[in-house]
Amino acid sequence: MSDVVLLITIKWFILHGSTQRGSRYTCQDQLFPMDERSEEKTYSDAAVEARLKKELPHWWLESGWIRRKYRTNSWKGTLMVINAVGHLAEAAWHHPDITASYAWVEVRLQNHAARGITDKDFELAKKIEDVVQWRPGQEGGALEGTPKDPRFAYVKYD
Repeated sequence: MSDVVLLITIKWFILHGSTQRGSRYTCQDQLFPMDERSEEKTYSDAAVEARLKKELPHWWLESGWIRRKYRTNSWKGTLMVINAVGHLAEAAWHHPDITASYAWVEVRLQNHAARGITDKDFELAKKIEDVVQWRPGQEGGALEGTPKDPRFAYVKYD
């Protein structure tokens, strides 16, 4: 099964579930037509590296994916980052691969349908970066941000 069909099948099961134990479902064109999406412009490695350097300096390109590792203070912080990324990905309908451990989360983006890095990857990476690295206490507004007490720390900011 191709990566695209597998991912779409997983999305189908999340949305619709299965009432038949042991049955095999495949996604056909009635659920998520992908043909028009596969024509998106993909960037060369050199162009990806240039954009990352300019727009997302903490992200890097490796093995066809743009990647970012977020350091956290604990499992609680790791889960908070995963949930934030999950919300953004679902809202954007563009889903990263996520690897996590006790005190870190790695986010990997690639447009599976286009088989490369597209504008969707850069846009979602920027949104993820903005949300995970947001520090309202430094913006001078009404929101104080997380107390400086280490008991409340959950993300290690860059």
